[in-house]
Amino acid sequence: MTSSAQSQDEDQIRRVMAERVTAMHHRDAERFVSHYAPEIVKFDLDPPLQHTAPEATDSEGLRAWFTSKGDGPIGYEIHELSVTAGDNVAFCHSLNQMGSEGLFLLWFRSTVGLRKIDGTWRITHEHNSTPFYMDGSDRAALDLTP
Repeated sequence: MTSSAQSQDEDQIRRVMAERVTAMHHRDAERFVSHYAPEIVKFDLDPPLQHTAPEATDSEGLRAWFTSKGDGPIGYEIHELSVTAGDNVAFCHSLNQMGSEGLFLLWFRSTVGLRKIDGTWRITHEHNSTPFYMDGSDRAALDLTP
């Protein structure tokens, strides 16, 4: 892969990730899941331990979560996004912040795997997680910030 093609692929992947930020902000569940490949496997923040298609590509659960968070935009930011792209496979990782002061605020880790399918980068794997305190309390470490 030439550096020019690699740069173009990385730019396209960054646009996919930015589109997801916009979709979350505007509570557009359909737009948020639209970048998933049909064979998506997700290890997400909500149960169960694994989501697969068609459930993972269904926007109904995300729409219900939006409703539970009142009105207005949902804060969602991707920080320290690192993208590595090959010819047809790529991955990225980041630290993400979701929520808004006074409602809820969560930092979590995210790793996204993508494949180029028919010339378009699609998300085939997503893993989001929060650390937990290994001090015996087993509490989620929701108070961490980078």
